[in-house]
Amino acid sequence: MTTPIAFDNSFVRDLPGMYERWEAATAPVPQLLALNEGLACDLGIDADWLRSAEGVDVLVGNTVPDGAEPVAQDYAGHQFGGYSPRLGDGRALLLGEVVGPSGDRHDLHLKGSGRTPFARGGDGLAAVGPMLREYLMCEAMHALGIPTTRALAVVATGESVRRDTMLPGAVFVRVASSHLRVGSFQYAASLDDPGVLAALLDHAIARHHQGAADAEVPALAFLDAVMEAQAELIARWMNVGFVHGVMNTDNVTISGETIDFGPCAFMDVYDPTTVFSSIDHGGRYAYGNQPSIGQWNLARLAEPLLPLIDTDVDAAVERATDLLRTFPDRYRHHLVSGQAAKLGLDADRTDVGGLAGDLLALMQSRSADFTLTWRSLSDVVRGDADPFHERVGGDEEATDWLDRFRAAHAGSDGSARPDVAAAIDAANPLHVPRNHLVEAALSAGAEGDLSPFEELMDVLADPFTERPGLERFSEPAPDAFAAGYQTFCGT
Repeated sequence: MTTPIAFDNSFVRDLPGMYERWEAATAPVPQLLALNEGLACDLGIDADWLRSAEGVDVLVGNTVPDGAEPVAQDYAGHQFGGYSPRLGDGRALLLGEVVGPSGDRHDLHLKGSGRTPFARGGDGLAAVGPMLREYLMCEAMHALGIPTTRALAVVATGESVRRDTMLPGAVFVRVASSHLRVGSFQYAASLDDPGVLAALLDHAIARHHQGAADAEVPALAFLDAVMEAQAELIARWMNVGFVHGVMNTDNVTISGETIDFGPCAFMDVYDPTTVFSSIDHGGRYAYGNQPSIGQWNLARLAEPLLPLIDTDVDAAVERATDLLRTFPDRYRHHLVSGQAAKLGLDADRTDVGGLAGDLLALMQSRSADFTLTWRSLSDVVRGDADPFHERVGGDEEATDWLDRFRAAHAGSDGSARPDVAAAIDAANPLHVPRNHLVEAALSAGAEGDLSPFEELMDVLADPFTERPGLERFSEPAPDAFAAGYQTFCGT
């Protein structure tokens, strides 16, 4: 079928042995529920055509367009610490790659498109609610300035999916700079042909970290680049209160983009032990554990790269280990840089870490809302400390911290500083995907009413700007909702 999408397939060309050719299950009555027209434009795809019957058939997988070579990707992964040697896309297909007007290459990927050879007993399908959730979370993260996979569309399939109850089915169309992950390298290293791992490294370097190609040891330079990308990504998560929930190695991208939004959520009350995922019984992926888990996952990337780092195993281990030891400092650098912006201070100040750490301790001891406490700092700079005191109280400890914060901004006559206040607002979102609002929007969407979803999407598209009439979107969940709230992987 001829389409206005110009596909390329470098993954298929470069990496035989890393996929299975496959096609999507037929959706009997496809209906477009959500379309990201701005992203379509960025990709050079006609949004009006995507809304047509022909376009919807491509988005849901009913039609394989000219130039596309749909495959289910092969990868391994550590899931909650346990190694699975072959996971792969159990309910997803890579249609192909789109090279947009800017020259950037992006994967076009279907999720919920039916069973593949990697389905492991699953039905390969997805329900409307979880697919709308991933759409919403992808785009909310993008608006927050956090590297992420993107959402192009959600298409209802017209058939029901059996979970605890029968639910309406859907396919999510995801866009990513690639779907290469730590688990891809783990799988390639397990094959009898060492050429596959070498080809994967060359492909990943060419696609994401071109500078590594000219290094003395490209594999080590590649590991270094991925570490840097992940350190910055996790620091960004931490600075907005995001809990990924399932940081398995098959969900750690080589590009540094956030991927897989199944059980993720944003904190209301600040607490480093926060866990939302219903299957994370031991709190492995709690909010406060995310940096250390990030380092652990990168060690799992280093392992398959060892033969490409040095033919002497001991030397390879030493070089990789020395590099991995730099992760905490890299992460801390990115974290504190972000905290400096949130405080309205220069990143090179020596007091940023102490101010931020003590503020977080205040939040934790007072069960304060993470997002709104940070946001209240711009009010302080404008001369109004009441919102801050509403969050953390007005006792001596809170007042002492506020005095230190004001002293850090000393140098003016104490009057309002709109430039600093605006900078603080630009670093501290007012609107994040509040869990109660997300759940309400998804419940309505699953029943056929997309207006709450669309309204929430509109708010989250501009998370840093205060707009009249949207006050309820910035408020935390009621206590009755927040107590025991859990998220689910959506499978």
